Amino acid sequence: MSPLVLYQLVALILLLAGLFGITQRKTLVGMLICVELMLNGAGLSIVAAAQLTPANAVLGQLGTLFVMGLAAAEATLVLAIIVVIARRFGSTKTSVVSTLKG
Repeated sequence: MSPLVLYQLVALILLLAGLFGITQRKTLVGMLICVELMLNGAGLSIVAAAQLTPANAVLGQLGTLFVMGLAAAEATLVLAIIVVIARRFGSTKTSVVSTLKG
């Protein structure tokens, strides 16, 4: 089995673990962590696929840096939203804030 296949399998496992976690978690912070896990799997997949063409390997790394920057911005925004929800509803559990009525 080639190293590319192994990297893609690890990326798929990360993606599936994040998808499973986002459906099973009850808190918003747990869901955020699972989304970050999914984005890391996508970044690993981009870098692994870019290694097929050595001339474009740098483009794959730049694409992954873009995904990482996007993930950092998303995490900042979502954490700010979670703080507002926690102050307003007193909890970050999805069952408490599912109606979004205060």
